[in-house]
Amino acid sequence: FNENPGEYLLFFGRIHNEKGTYEAIKIAKETGMKLVIAGIIQDRNYFEEKVKPYVDGENIVYFGSAGPEERNNLLRGAYALLHPINFDEPFGLSIVEAMACGTPVIASRRGSMPEVIADGRTGFLVSGIDEAVKKVKYIDSISRRQCRLWVESKFTAERMVNG
Repeated sequence: FNENPGEYLLFFGRIHNEKGTYEAIKIAKETGMKLVIAGIIQDRNYFEEKVKPYVDGENIVYFGSAGPEERNNLLRGAYALLHPINFDEPFGLSIVEAMACGTPVIASRRGSMPEVIADGRTGFLVSGIDEAVKKVKYIDSISRRQCRLWVESKFTAERMVNG
């Protein structure tokens, strides 16, 4: 858990159209915030065409695959996690991991996201890039402590197994 946010947005997941890496880049560019992209390249053509042209090592940084310690540091240090998915994701472990670190999430209102994120309390559910850009301005209204408490109340191993 980290009470004090960093100054970068984070995309954490496989580099693929389904996960919305390109959309995360567009959100970051629109807000003028740095974006760190961490994850395996699952679709090489998508990476080459939609991601790599924007990676400059300064404003848009491709970190690569992150092991457990690196993952924790990236998630806990982020201002917010961007999760602009293009499919109905059944869960989203990185969302829960981010909130456990105290990091709010901005995610597409698709799949399980309305069940995983408490809209307005642990992050924001959005319907597109323009709405996501607007919500970045309101991340400071989200309590990082509330993000952690939400995970503790909903997503412990015991609670999930019992559910």
